[in-house]
Amino acid sequence: MADRVLIAISRYYKHISDELELGAMEALKAAGAKVTVMEVPGAFELPGLIAMAADSGRFDGAVALGCVIRGETSHYDYVCGESARGLMDLIVQRRQAIGYGILTVENEDQAWVRADRKQKNKGKDAAEACLAMIKFRKELIG
Repeated sequence: MADRVLIAISRYYKHISDELELGAMEALKAAGAKVTVMEVPGAFELPGLIAMAADSGRFDGAVALGCVIRGETSHYDYVCGESARGLMDLIVQRRQAIGYGILTVENEDQAWVRADRKQKNKGKDAAEACLAMIKFRKELIG
């Protein structure tokens, strides 16, 4: 049976998140996964969506995709820290298989290098991490 994977994506920086999604989608499709894409307003909301998806029982894992670019205020620190903490809580406390693909960068140039499928392709990396964790969970927990 194909792995059922949610791509949870923040479109706040649309051109960056679109490229992350393409990278993730290529990896998931190559693995034969059944993919559903759902959007949230920003990175802060990603853990909430993934928690709801986990509660639904419809998914074997999730890929969290988005981008947070440092601005002039401390808002960046809260969004980055709390979204990462929320996802880590789901991973550790609820044994969720989550690939982390939220870019946390200083500027848009850094974001593009990491998102671009011809460069660092972090969407692909996050999808592959999710698939690996699904495999481990199936082997260890059932």
